[in-house]
Amino acid sequence: MDTLLKFPSYAKAFIVLIGLYVLIATLSIMQEILVPLIFSVMIAVLLHPVVNILVRIRINRVIAIILTLVLTFIITAALAVLIFRQLAQFTESWPILVDKFELMLNQTSKWISQYFDLSRWKVNRWTTNAKTEMLSMSNAQVGQTLYALGGWIVTLLLIPVYVFLFLFYNKLLIEFIHRVFGNSDQDRISKIILEIKSVIQSYLAGLLIEAVIVAILNITALLVLGIEYAILLGILGALLNVIPYIGGLVAVALPMAVALATKSTPMFAFYVLALYYLIQLIDNNIIVPLIVSSKVKINALFAILVVFAGNALWGVSGMFLSIPLLAIVKLICDHIESLKPWGFLLGDTMPPILDIEPILKKMKIKIKVKDKK
Repeated sequence: MDTLLKFPSYAKAFIVLIGLYVLIATLSIMQEILVPLIFSVMIAVLLHPVVNILVRIRINRVIAIILTLVLTFIITAALAVLIFRQLAQFTESWPILVDKFELMLNQTSKWISQYFDLSRWKVNRWTTNAKTEMLSMSNAQVGQTLYALGGWIVTLLLIPVYVFLFLFYNKLLIEFIHRVFGNSDQDRISKIILEIKSVIQSYLAGLLIEAVIVAILNITALLVLGIEYAILLGILGALLNVIPYIGGLVAVALPMAVALATKSTPMFAFYVLALYYLIQLIDNNIIVPLIVSSKVKINALFAILVVFAGNALWGVSGMFLSIPLLAIVKLICDHIESLKPWGFLLGDTMPPILDIEPILKKMKIKIKVKDKK
């Protein structure tokens, strides 16, 4: 007769920790395989409605997929060419910006040394070292940047192939998922798949629209202030804004630094900060609720934690993928009874505040009754 092994609680906790360690190590080792696949799945889910529209007007499915990918490639390539042109101009002007930044630092150091009674020599040495590091950084990182760009180019070449295959074998993959689980869970599996598709489509489409609107607002604000490289900084700010909480800080720091280095007065940096703050208010209170709002809500605590975890695991790609992946995990937890507490923990639904006054009154009454006895 078979007997079930019962492990103590500490042994179960140890096994869970070992399992988590193996999972994280596997995800880290397989980064070059998993990241393009996950991006491809999300892009395929996003483009799937476009392919269906073309199929409905009696276009062959393969041709419909190719047309959709070609249109997506043209839009992406046009945006990439615009960014790289602006980036090339910015790179050529980098030494000039460093010199202007050094001049501003010298003026600031003079004021600091006089006001705080510090040694001018020490402050000047610090500014000279800062300039040397900035110039050496720009030269030394060229090779690293080219190497990283090479890896990104290979990934970008793989993604369209993966997207085509995912769109072509869409029904096969969904049928496989259904066959993996028992007949009793088919309705639940269908519901989870439909909701995951809906979440990915609404989230990614909303992010694209949000990025376009924020980019237009950023560029307009920078052009009004006369900040150089307004198009590059505006687009980069919109892309960084996709990363929750952290991206917005980096997005405003870049144009502020350019304003400090190129403008005659530091007030322009404060103008940039004020306009970007106004854009963030518009984004958070109007654009996000109307366009990016999703059925799955993630609380701020786990959103920040998962962004840092994604960066530690997969770098910048992990930061972009962290929120949609966490939303999918929460959605799955909400449909499995044993995992519903975890889904509740990840969500932003606050439980009602317990009114303890009636409980305290009852406790006092009971205590008084016992005292009388």
